[in-house]
This record gives sequence, structure tokens and C-alpha cells, in this order.
Amino acid sequence: MTAGLSTLDSHLANLAGALLPYRQVAERLSGWGTELAWTLARGGRLLVAGNGGSAAEAQHLTAELVGKLRDDRQPLSAIALHAETSAMTAIGNDYGYDEVFARQVRAHGRDGDILLLLSTSGTSPNLLHAAHAAHDTGLRCWAFTGPAPNPLADLCDDVLAVPSPDSQVVQELHLVSSHVLCEHVDRALPLVRDLPRVPAPRGRTERLLDGRALATAGLPTGRTANGHSANGHGANGHGVNGHGPNGHGPHRHGFNGHDGAGRTDGADR
Repeated sequence: MTAGLSTLDSHLANLAGALLPYRQVAERLSGWGTELAWTLARGGRLLVAGNGGSAAEAQHLTAELVGKLRDDRQPLSAIALHAETSAMTAIGNDYGYDEVFARQVRAHGRDGDILLLLSTSGTSPNLLHAAHAAHDTGLRCWAFTGPAPNPLADLCDDVLAVPSPDSQVVQELHLVSSHVLCEHVDRALPLVRDLPRVPAPRGRTERLLDGRALATAGLPTGRTANGHSANGHGANGHGVNGHGPNGHGPHRHGFNGHDGAGRTDGADR
């Protein structure tokens, strides 16, 4: 009994210790929800992916959007790439496991769609390849990760990096993030539907979300002047076009997506 209580208390202490710093980084979910609502209400799509436990959480998120979180509403287009088991195993067999998500991003993603990648370590090669594919295809790329900096956070347009060294706590707060994100989407949907149907330049909504129409509607942008909140990136978050002269910067994590320690997300990351 004592051992059981000690294990529980230790886990809860780790979770409690992460809540205050998480509260600060999770502020960006309001802006993400508005941007996602704008995209989905205008026929765009959310693609999500993760490995192991993160895959289960990503699929949980798509279920809330295609189904509902609380109140009934129209179904929203969200696809969990890892749930496409035949496509995923065929791609892994023919092209290698690093490509299982990237090839699907190129198949299903359209300019202006959003890709959300979940990873506790931020080092999984298949997610890093998917982020590159998103930029090549014109998708905005977001990530839920563990502590930043990490390779996946560096590749994405924005990241919610849970500041905890405990991967279990990171996954638990990723689930909280998914629910909060869906709450913000549901709150924003009625408002974004009333905004003028101005086509987003190059299919991207950030400029519109920061523009006069959004301010008039009273919607929060959740973004600073440079397009990012305080997410651990540099002064403007990224280089030219968001990722360096060629769209991705001098890939300092190696072609196969590993960092210097050669880590991946493992069985459930």
C-alpha cells in the first residue's frame, strides 16, 4: 500500500510541477483554435500524426473534430495519418518507415491545410520528414512536443512544448492541449463563419487572422507581430519564408532526422 501511494504521489508531484509553466505555453492554443476554425470552416483540413501513445492522442483529437467535443455541430475534416494502416504499412515496406507520414502529407495535404505532429522527444525521423513534406506542400506545421529546443520544434511554424522532463506528464498535458484546442475551435466557429469569405493569400490564414476582419470580430489572434508567441524560437521564429533560404535552414539534425544523440521517440513517443 505504501509503495502504491508513493508511486501515485510521485507521479502527481511531477504533474503538478509542470502545470504552472505549461499554463504559460498553452496560451497559444486560443490563437491556434481560431486559426484552425477558420481553416476548417472554409473547407480546409487538419492532418495529424504521432507514434505510439502520441498516435493514440492524435487520433483522439481527430475524433473530437469529426465527431464532437460537447455540443453538436457540423463535422470537421481531420485525418489521423497513422490510422491509415494499409497505406502506412505499404509506404513503410516500399519507401521506408521514415516516409510513412511524409508521403501521406503529400497525398492529402493542400496549400493552406494544417499538419499537427505529436512527439514527446521531438526527434522521430518520420515526423521530421512529415514536417519537411508539409513545408514543401504549402501546409502550416504545428507540433505538440516535450521540452524545447528539439528538432521537430525547430522545423515547425509554431510549437506547444510542454516543459517537463517526464514523458508521461508530457503526454498527459498533450491530451489536455487537444481538449482545450477543440474548445477554442468550437467557440471560434460561429464567429469565423460570419467573416467575409476573402481568399487567404497562398491558402494561408495567418495574415487574415491578424487582419482587420478578425479584430472587428473580436477574435483573439494568439500571435505576436512576428507570427509566433514566446515559443523558444529566435527573434522572428525562423529564417526566410519561415525556415531558412531553402525553406528549412541548414538541417542541423542530420538527413535522417536524428539529433546528435541519435534518439527517436521510441515505442510510444
